[in-house]
Amino acid sequence: MSGIDLAYTWVDDAFPGYAAQLGQYARKQQDSNPNRTRDNLELLRYSLRSVARYAPWVRNIYLFTMRPQVPAWLDAAHPRVRIVHHDELMDPAHLPTFNSFALYTHLHRLPGISSPFLFLEDDMLFRAPVTPQDFWTPDGRLRVFPRYTRTAPPEHAQRTDLSPWNAALARANQLLDARFGPARRRAINHAPLPIDPELWREMLETWPEVTEHTRASRFRSLGNVPPEYLYAHYALLRGRAVAHPARRTWRDVFYFPLENWPLHARLQTALIDRLQPKCMNLNDNFGPHPHPGVAAHLRATLRRWYPEPGPWEIAA
Repeated sequence: MSGIDLAYTWVDDAFPGYAAQLGQYARKQQDSNPNRTRDNLELLRYSLRSVARYAPWVRNIYLFTMRPQVPAWLDAAHPRVRIVHHDELMDPAHLPTFNSFALYTHLHRLPGISSPFLFLEDDMLFRAPVTPQDFWTPDGRLRVFPRYTRTAPPEHAQRTDLSPWNAALARANQLLDARFGPARRRAINHAPLPIDPELWREMLETWPEVTEHTRASRFRSLGNVPPEYLYAHYALLRGRAVAHPARRTWRDVFYFPLENWPLHARLQTALIDRLQPKCMNLNDNFGPHPHPGVAAHLRATLRRWYPEPGPWEIAA
């Protein structure tokens, strides 16, 4: 398997004009949750450094972002970088959008992207050498990384007391149950997702009304589905994916929630140093105000882990 591209979604809520635009449309407190839009640790920069160091086989880097945003440190003219703004792929009536679920439904439309390709959220990083075989089997099936925990059952799909994420998981389970039969499904770890564009398209076209509703939602809303979760289980049920052993998921694709607890942050980074997982997800759980000591420790750790600039970084 060769010529594999990598796609990211990214936005920076500190970019000039973003806060005013968000405030124009946000109606609920969760609409302004900075955990999903903050870039105070420059995780995308370090994720791309991890690609250069541990996944040199990646061909091109796609960044799907809101116009006119481009990271200040990224050389958008680099021959391996492709910047695609939302308005190039999405219905103008759905813009601006602040809904990652809506964005993900367009990934297969990225112009010229390889088939298959690898999708990373901007807080996912490699911590050890990886190869395509870490994400695809020799016969081309996708590898997914389940956890032991189960997701919200379908009857919770309309519960307004759940987070938008858990309600969306329940809605996805509702769809999967109706098509493939009832089951209690495992959570999927936040990890690089191998995508077959045709299978992704097939999944979206299987549930066109839900896809359209998700695309039209500026924020995560009741009735939305998380395409990355739906796709993992859809591929498994279609025989197009294999499940990584759950007992190894935590070890190979390490989930690191970023909390405002200094001791927790130091223990987690020490554990990563010991385990050297192939991938890790530094998920922002800081809330409105990241702990300054935790942020400083994480910045120093990221510089230690990834000291060499990527070839696509603008020289300081």
